[in-house]
Amino acid sequence: MTTTPEPLVRFRDIQIGYGRQVVLDYVTLDVFRGDFFGLVGPNGSGKTTLLRCLLGILRPMRGQIIRAPSLRIGYVPQRETLDALFPLTALDIVLMGRYPHAGVFRSPQRADRELAMQCLQQVGMAHFAHRLYRDLSGGQRQRVLIARALAVEPILLVLDEPTNGLDLPTEAAILDLIERLHTEEGLTIVLVSHVLNVVARYATRLGVLLEGRLVTGEAEQLLQEQVLQEVYGVPVCVQRLNRHYIVTVREQVEECGDA
Repeated sequence: MTTTPEPLVRFRDIQIGYGRQVVLDYVTLDVFRGDFFGLVGPNGSGKTTLLRCLLGILRPMRGQIIRAPSLRIGYVPQRETLDALFPLTALDIVLMGRYPHAGVFRSPQRADRELAMQCLQQVGMAHFAHRLYRDLSGGQRQRVLIARALAVEPILLVLDEPTNGLDLPTEAAILDLIERLHTEEGLTIVLVSHVLNVVARYATRLGVLLEGRLVTGEAEQLLQEQVLQEVYGVPVCVQRLNRHYIVTVREQVEECGDA
């Protein structure tokens, strides 16, 4: 007998927007424990708005959002949202993740520092603990921000455009790290990106935002040429390399099929 995974977050027919402006409507979404959920859509499609609702920052205009009672969310924002001018070390940044547990104005305790160092170790940045954040590369900063989210001791890890602005080798390394946190550490993942191929390579479930609507389903169901052509309105080719999907506009390839 197959048991249904535990829902961590449920959106039920919600309408989201600002003031009287509706950005997304009739959104129904489940994020289950153990998911690797990829949320994808072009810039301006409503990803940030939906993300703000998921994090509890924005209340829906209509509908209901249900969260598991003991849900802890670790959030990895876009790197540009963190001002790198402040002379903070990588360890200082990660210790910010302890604020929900200890309070903003309490000095970090030994246990907090030990946990922060463990989080840096998880992302391969322990030897940069005392390096200034502003002196780190883009990929190193991304790892530090992931470590900060891990310091929350989350059940759900939400990442907003974690590969934006990274070169291809660094992008692959960050995605491999996220997948390892999912498979080895058991974290539920929500990965947000405007690039379909970024989420298609790893996500097991997808949500595609386009023109005010959200289409969700298993990755194998949505990553079909006919489905994506209906969603995006252009002919596409879906190829599979090992267990990863690669989506291209059909004019860019001569023949579709497994690579």
